[in-house]
Order: sequence, then C-alpha cells, then structure tokens
Amino acid sequence: MSTMNVSLPDSMKKFVDEQVAQKGYGSCSEYVRDLIRKEQDREKMRALLLEGAASPLSGVVADQAYFDGLRARIRQWAGADSASSATAREPTPADRKPTGRR
Repeated sequence: MSTMNVSLPDSMKKFVDEQVAQKGYGSCSEYVRDLIRKEQDREKMRALLLEGAASPLSGVVADQAYFDGLRARIRQWAGADSASSATAREPTPADRKPTGRR
C-alpha cells in the first residue's frame, strides 16, 4: 500500500478526528479510504445513470399497470417462496414482461 501525506487546516483536521471517533473508524486513513470508496461508487453510479439516460427507449412503459403487474409477480413469487423454498427462485429478466401500454 502506498503512503500519501495530506495537509489540512486545523478545522478540517478536527472534523476528521471527530468523524473517526464518532463513526468508529480505526484511523484517519481508514476514514479517508472510506470517503474515496464512496466517491468511486458515486461516480460509477453517475456513469450508469448517464448511460441509461442516453440509451434508446426499450418500449416498456413504467405506468401504473406495469407496477401493478410487477407487484403481483412479486407477491406470487413471495408466496411460492414461503410455500416451498426448495423450488422457489428469484425472478429473472425473462419474468419481467412489459405490458406494452403507453
């Protein structure tokens, strides 16, 4: 693991020390690593959202009927899961059929 020295104003150093103490981090380095991981996750999520926004429409309309059907399939799956967990499975993409309504 590489080492990096960071200079902070006293107020920021105090803030970091407080976060370490309050949130149970083992060290300032652990806190900073966690911040960096969260920022990486945020950037990844932003990229996925932008990719999705730029993609062509799939023809699936997420209207009330779509969500009603989705809820019904989930209830059916949950009922099958509680009735027989050995044969139940999670829904797959093939289970998610568009309603075709606009």
